[in-house]
Amino acid sequence: MLRVGIVGTGAVGTGMGILLRQRGYDIIGVASRTPASARRAAARLNCPVFERPEELARQAEVVFITTNDQAIGPVTEAIAAHGGFHPGQTVIHMSGSLSSGILEPARWAGALALSLHPLQSCADAERAVVNLPGSVFSLEGDEQALPLGKRLVADLGGEYFVISSAAKPLYHAAACVASNYLVSLIDLSRRLMQAAGVEPALAGRALMPLIKGTLDNIEAVGIPQALTGPIARGDLDTIRDHLKAMGNVPAEVDELYCALGRYTAGLAVRKGTIDACVRDHLYRMLTKGPEETYNLEGDGEKWRY
Repeated sequence: MLRVGIVGTGAVGTGMGILLRQRGYDIIGVASRTPASARRAAARLNCPVFERPEELARQAEVVFITTNDQAIGPVTEAIAAHGGFHPGQTVIHMSGSLSSGILEPARWAGALALSLHPLQSCADAERAVVNLPGSVFSLEGDEQALPLGKRLVADLGGEYFVISSAAKPLYHAAACVASNYLVSLIDLSRRLMQAAGVEPALAGRALMPLIKGTLDNIEAVGIPQALTGPIARGDLDTIRDHLKAMGNVPAEVDELYCALGRYTAGLAVRKGTIDACVRDHLYRMLTKGPEETYNLEGDGEKWRY
């Protein structure tokens, strides 16, 4: 039974501790710069609080450093400076943006370093306990540490893939788009609903079934097949009407709608429901506005958007 110490008792650290304890890992203690947070986590994990993280690290076979991203480096350096790391240990952080290189001071002491990041959103410890099992994790770090990472993922019923340290920023950008920007995208939709006269609270409730249905479609048939709507149909008149109505919304909303529309036109070509000619007309419409006139290749007919 591996002896695990957790430094940093926020949502992910506490949630991970709860899950590992449920699966038979020995959580020997927690440490945090916030005493109240450490006490709450310790009560849930039935373990002691360590005032000095290096004292906890010395006793652990696996050290999770689950502070915020900005603190991972300084905390690692401080533990190393006080002799907290040693050969035979594996030191793990769960940041999506940082590579295992941030744990280099632990390597100097002979420990292995690993980045174990869940592609999941954890607003608090309770959500972490619910959301982390079954998730997909990225692994990056020392080759000798990968078997432990794979074991942890397996114990959580998840999947994993291994990436390089150089790929971490691009990987994290992808995760931000899927999670953070999805929130922004839904807010954009809510703002348009409100501009159309829908009461704010109702706008949010009205969109949720549509959002969930779209996610279900993506899971069921994949991308681009899940794409529906006027761009997927090549419905130029409907897009023209959208753009005309944008005169009553803030410029940033109009800009985002058009940028997303241009990207979606390319996706519709990949789906096979519009051709390159229609895509190009959509692109120009979504760049220059609804009153532009272009010659639609293929039939010689003029289209006014």
